[in-house]
Amino acid sequence: MNFYIGIAIAAVVLLVFLLGVFADTRMRTLLAISRVIDRVNEFIGKWVAWAIFAAIFVSAANATIRKVFNSSSNAWLELQWYLFGIAFLMAAAYTLKQSEHIRIDIVYGMWSRRVQHWIDLFGHVFFLMPFTILMVFYFVPWFLLSYRTGEVSTNAGGLILWPAKGLLLIGFFQLAVQGVSEIIKKIAIMRGYMDDPNPFVSAHQAAEEEGKALAGEIRT
Repeated sequence: MNFYIGIAIAAVVLLVFLLGVFADTRMRTLLAISRVIDRVNEFIGKWVAWAIFAAIFVSAANATIRKVFNSSSNAWLELQWYLFGIAFLMAAAYTLKQSEHIRIDIVYGMWSRRVQHWIDLFGHVFFLMPFTILMVFYFVPWFLLSYRTGEVSTNAGGLILWPAKGLLLIGFFQLAVQGVSEIIKKIAIMRGYMDDPNPFVSAHQAAEEEGKALAGEIRT
């Protein structure tokens, strides 16, 4: 495992090095690729959000049928976590694009925006990318084995399992590709090739700005 982690880190470090070396001549192309990645993941992320609504509907229907008719189905119960998995996994890349993943604002908000960009870049390169690449590497044979054997749930009347495992593979692949897009954008922002699409405002700064706005309204 350490061997594969080392390869993943080396590959990402090489990517960042190449971005730095060829930034002046190829940044437009790289930013165009980044925009395509962003648009695809945004489209997927917005559409799979409807899976939450479908999961709520299925859950409510299951509860009603169980209480009213004293009947239940493992297939419908498993469909609930299928739908939740679709929304959670396939929207993760869109969440990363929107910079909405959880971070420790108290520490992150202490630094200047440029330092925050370096923190994000370091996290993408040394944590996000090695992890997602490793997951994709291991999920490919895991999914193919499940698909070839026609793996099904061990619960009576349950659903087939390979689509759920396929969702894991797709979700981590999306996240890895979005990580590449975020690395490109971070370098472009720090080199002055584009504006910051997600300017960070800490909770403390937001409270201060809200207080100033309220004070201004009171004075007027």
